[in-house]
Amino acid sequence: MANSNVTLHTRLRVLAMNLWWTWHPEVISIFTDLDPYLWRRVDHNPIAFLNQTTPDEIENRASELVLHSRINYAFRRLDEYIKKRKAWGAVHGGNLNSRPVVYFSAEFGLHESLPIYSGGLGILAGDHLKSASDMGIPMIGIGLLYQQGYFSQLLNQEGWQQENYVNLDIKNLPLQAVRDANGQPLVVMIDTRTGPLSARVWKLQVGRVPLMLLDSNVEENCKEDCELTSRLYGGDDRLRIRQEILLGIGGARILQGLNIFPGVVHLNEGHSAFAILEGIRRYMEYDGIPFHRAHRRVSQYVVFTTHTPVAAGHDRFPPDLVEEQLGLFREKLGLSHDDFMALGRVNPSDKSEPFCMTVLALKGSRRSNGVSALHGHVSRLMWQPLWPSKSESESPIGHITNGVHVLSWLAPQMYQLFETRLGPDWSTRMVHPDIWEMVDEIDDGELWETHQSLKMRLIRFCRRRLHTQSVRLGHDETVNLIDQILDPDVLTIGCARRFAAYKRGDLILSQTERLVQLIQDASRPIQIIFAGKAHPRDDDGKRLLQRVAQFSYNTAYRNRVVFVENYDYNVARHLVQGVDVWLNTPQRPLEACGTSGQKVLLNGGLNLSVLDGWWNEAYEGNNGFAIGHGGMHNDSSIQYKRDAEYLYETLEKEVIPLYYDRDVGGIPHQWVSFMKNTIKTLGWRFSADRMVKDYAERFYLKAATALSAETMY
Repeated sequence: MANSNVTLHTRLRVLAMNLWWTWHPEVISIFTDLDPYLWRRVDHNPIAFLNQTTPDEIENRASELVLHSRINYAFRRLDEYIKKRKAWGAVHGGNLNSRPVVYFSAEFGLHESLPIYSGGLGILAGDHLKSASDMGIPMIGIGLLYQQGYFSQLLNQEGWQQENYVNLDIKNLPLQAVRDANGQPLVVMIDTRTGPLSARVWKLQVGRVPLMLLDSNVEENCKEDCELTSRLYGGDDRLRIRQEILLGIGGARILQGLNIFPGVVHLNEGHSAFAILEGIRRYMEYDGIPFHRAHRRVSQYVVFTTHTPVAAGHDRFPPDLVEEQLGLFREKLGLSHDDFMALGRVNPSDKSEPFCMTVLALKGSRRSNGVSALHGHVSRLMWQPLWPSKSESESPIGHITNGVHVLSWLAPQMYQLFETRLGPDWSTRMVHPDIWEMVDEIDDGELWETHQSLKMRLIRFCRRRLHTQSVRLGHDETVNLIDQILDPDVLTIGCARRFAAYKRGDLILSQTERLVQLIQDASRPIQIIFAGKAHPRDDDGKRLLQRVAQFSYNTAYRNRVVFVENYDYNVARHLVQGVDVWLNTPQRPLEACGTSGQKVLLNGGLNLSVLDGWWNEAYEGNNGFAIGHGGMHNDSSIQYKRDAEYLYETLEKEVIPLYYDRDVGGIPHQWVSFMKNTIKTLGWRFSADRMVKDYAERFYLKAATALSAETMY
C-alpha cells in the first residue's frame, strides 16, 4: 500500500474496497468533493463511483480541488489502522488471537450502498463487526448475499406500501471471491433429500474483520435454489429453512474450507443455529466421538444472542419439512427422527410441537443472553420451561445491553466538537466514563448551534425527498410549498421504526384533535417526521403505516407532518443526527432493546420513550423523557389508551415547555442541560465498543478457554 507510484484512482479503490471508509467522514468527503452529483446518483457507493470515472478524470479533478494530500492521507491512515498492533484485542484477546470469534447473522447493516439488511438486527450486527474491528478483536462474520436485498419502499396515493426489488450489481460492490487452498473459487455444498444445495463465497472487508457472504446463484443449483439468496425474509417456510441451512451449515463449512478453527461461534439470533449441528457432525467425524460428547464440546464455545420477546418472531418449522430438508444430515449424526426433533422442542415428547431454531440455539450453547436487562428477564421467563428443574431466575440466560458504533452514527460536526472539547483521543477511550465528564465544559451556545445546523441539514434532506415523493404522487400543493415544509425553529420529533403492531407507531395519532392543536399552536408548535417499513407480508403493519401516511397527506398541516419513504441507513443517519426528540412507543416489554434512540443521544437529541428495552435502564429524569412509569396492564387496549395519555401529558407538561424556555439569545439552557446529561451519562454506556468488550470479557474469552480444556478429554 505504500507504493508512491500507485495512482489516485487505485488508492481510492483500495479505500472503497474496505468498509472502514463508512465510519470515516473525511474519506466520504473526498468523493463528495470530487463529484457531489455523481456521488448522490450512485447512492453513496464508491465502487460504482469509480467505475464511472477514469484515472485521468480523478487526477484532473483532484488537481483542480487540491485533493492529493487528503487522498494520500486517508490511504496511509487505512494502512496504519490495518497494521495497528496495540489495539485492545491484541493485548487482552488471549487465545482468541489464534482462534477467532465467528459471528453469524442473517443480515448485516453496514451502509446504504450494501442493502443486505432490513432493520435493527442487521444494523446491530454491522455495528458489532465495526467495533470488533476498532478494538482489534479477531473476528470473522458470516452471512448471506441477497441479490435483491431488502425491498425499496414506495407509497401509493392511498398511502399503501409498495415493494420494489432491484438486483444488486456485483461489480459495483466491494466483494472479492473467496478461494480455496488450490486457488479455485470456494463453493460449499449441502446434501438434502430434495437435492444438493451449493453456494459460492464472497468476502467483504470491514476494517480488520472479514465478512463472508454465501451466494446461491451458482450454476450447480436449480433455478429455485439459485433464487434462494435473492431476498431477505421473503418466501415460505421451505425457502426460509433452506436459507437457514445455507447460513448455518454452509457458513460453518466455509471455515472448514479455509481450515479455520474458531475459538467462539456467536449466533446473532436463531436463524444460524444449524451451525451448531454442523460443528457436532465435524467433531463426530474428525475425533470419532459420539453425538452427546460432540454436543457438549460444541456447546462450550457457542454464544447465542436472542433479540425477540415476541413469540411469532422465533422461526418454527413442521416436522415433515425438517425431515425433508435435514433427513440426510440427521442420519450422519446417528439420530432418530424423534431425537433430532427433540433438539428443537421445548417438550421433546410432544410430537406435534414444531422445530424451533431458538430452542436449538439455547440447547446448543453454554452462554446465551438477551439484549437489555429487561429483555434478559423476559427471555428467562419465556424459555424457563426448557429447564424445568430451575426457577425462572436460575434460567441460564443473561443479558448484555446493545450499543451502537459511535463513529458510524455520530455527525461529523459533533465529532469535531467532541475532538475539540474531549481531546483528540476521545474516540479510542469512549468506553471510559471519565472522558465524557468534559461534556459539561462545552459552551451551551456552541452545542445548541451545532445541533441546529444538523437539524437544518435534516430538513433540507427531507425537503429533497418529499419533492420527489410529491411529484410522483401528484401532490402539487406540496411541490409548490416545498421550502415551507418543516421549520428549523419548531420542536422536531422523529418517529421511525419497523411498522409492526407491537411497536405502535400510530400511538401519537390516537388523539387527533389534541395532536392538531399541538401542531398548529401559534407560539409553541411541534412537527413530526415519520419513516419506516412494514414487512411485505404483514398487512396489519401496512395498515398501521397507511394510517400514518394518510395523516401526513392532510393539506391542513402537511408542512408540519411528513412521511419520508424508503427508511434505510441513509434516512436513519439524517434523522438520528438532526431531530430534537426521538419518539419510541412500543408495547412494554416487547421492545428487546431499541438501538435507534442510542444513536440519537450521541448527536444531542433527547429520547421520549416508553420504559422498555435500553431506555428502561438509561432514563434518569434529567437525560430525556419517559412515557408512563413502566406499568403493564393485562389488557393491551387499556394500556394503549394509558400510554397515549401519558405521551400527551409528557409532551404538554415537560417536553414542549422545556424546549421553548429560551434566554434573550434564543438558547434553551435547561434543554441543553438535558442534552449534556444524556451525552455524558449514556454515551459510554451504550456504545458498541462497550458492548463488544462485555461480550469479550464475559463470554468470548471464557468460551475459548473452556473449549481448550474440553478438547483435552
